[in-house]
Amino acid sequence: MKQPLVEAMERYLQEQVYPLHTPGHKGGRGMAEPLRSLLGSTALRMDVSLMSELDDIHAPCGCIREAQEEAAKLYGSDACFFAVNGTTGAIHAMLLTALQPGDRILVPRNAHRSVTGGLILADAVPVYVQPAYIKEFGMQGQVTPEQVKEAFAVCPGLKAVLLTSPNYFGMAAEVKQIAEIAHAHNAVLLVDEAHGPHLGFHDQFPPSAMHCGADMAAQSTHKILGALTQCSLLQVKGARIDLRHAADVMSLLTTTSPNYLLMGSLDAARAQLAERGAVMLEDALRAAQMLRNSLAKIPGLHVIRPEDVAGKYGIAALDSTKVTINLKEWGVSGVTIGEALRKEKIAVELVDLQNVLFLVTYADWAPVQWQDTVNRICKTLQKLRPVKNPLEARSVEQVKALETEAAEKEKAQQAEIPVTEAAVPMRTVFYGKKKTVPLSGAVGLICAEPISFYPPGIPVILPGERFTDKIVAWCCLMKQQGLPVSGPADTSLQTVRVLTQE
Repeated sequence: MKQPLVEAMERYLQEQVYPLHTPGHKGGRGMAEPLRSLLGSTALRMDVSLMSELDDIHAPCGCIREAQEEAAKLYGSDACFFAVNGTTGAIHAMLLTALQPGDRILVPRNAHRSVTGGLILADAVPVYVQPAYIKEFGMQGQVTPEQVKEAFAVCPGLKAVLLTSPNYFGMAAEVKQIAEIAHAHNAVLLVDEAHGPHLGFHDQFPPSAMHCGADMAAQSTHKILGALTQCSLLQVKGARIDLRHAADVMSLLTTTSPNYLLMGSLDAARAQLAERGAVMLEDALRAAQMLRNSLAKIPGLHVIRPEDVAGKYGIAALDSTKVTINLKEWGVSGVTIGEALRKEKIAVELVDLQNVLFLVTYADWAPVQWQDTVNRICKTLQKLRPVKNPLEARSVEQVKALETEAAEKEKAQQAEIPVTEAAVPMRTVFYGKKKTVPLSGAVGLICAEPISFYPPGIPVILPGERFTDKIVAWCCLMKQQGLPVSGPADTSLQTVRVLTQE
């Protein structure tokens, strides 16, 4: 399978050109040990600057252009751009390409933090929608087509809709339906497809965003496929998006010193997917099924299945290579399980209070070795499994305390996140003066930092929104449950940052 950029890099390496140019380590000659030995001489010799033989990512006309065109052809887009600043950079580019300052865009409340950065850069106005919440598993589902229709009815001037599909747990939204709704209102659909660069290459996976009618999609090629960390792709359809403008935005946001090892890995990952995509994903399914079958034999442990969520909560389908175990019956937190597995030299993708997520890919499928890994996972979990009746051999006082604690947790999980309203544009907050105040004294002030608790991971308040007594009370309730907090400078949430002046 042709790899135009990788082949150009190989030709350049064979010429043995002496580098009287950047980088300063000169092909590894000046690299400090032990990093030099760890990386290897070939990789260091390929860490080069922009050379005419290796094309220019800002004005591609040779091997980079050909590599990007091959990627666009593979994914069914009209243009593909290599994003060497990760999917964060691709998401920023999506928003700046599709929106003008002041435009409104429908955004899931649980969107990745990169979306907030893109909104600030684009000076766009978010209209938030709460994704469905799966109470049974303590996690978010997806935005539903009905919610999107309602949003256009309330805000007919929306210029775009953003989806995160699939989400972290592999749950794909009804992308095709939502694309049709957006297009019927002359809006574009942007998809954060960070967790779906492999979709569309096997019929047992959800379809890709491009195949479902999305106008732009940002894909983390490094998360599931064979590219190096930080490597992503931005796919664009030209019917509603100006391809020339998209190229200009990518050039604006992309470094002028792109790493060729990163770009080359994108070219190689694309070629591998084009040549062996179906086989790779079949291997991933085999590995995931082996893990699922073994986990399902452990009493009280629920392995989330496609039939548990598909067709509900706005979820069209589940990528079953995202293997999630729910620990609600055990009464043990995912954090505890994750730490125990790490001690056994197994690192998981994600943990929260109720769940542990194992990310399985084609690279895991080596039957004997993978079975050994699966056995180690299950053996560790079996050690942590609670006794049949955890209340046995406890005093009356201990039982009452446990029951009270369980009731408080249930109350916290049922509490609805208070409704917020933007009072000041995000961009104004970003450039405004800020101060730190006690959380208890923040009522009435404008928030200057996002605050989220996991689960559910949905920001209770975002920059530009005003603190209310209900929001402060909700934060205190979540703190009492010991839920991890994300976003604020003070993660203990004793204090918060607010805007000094409106």
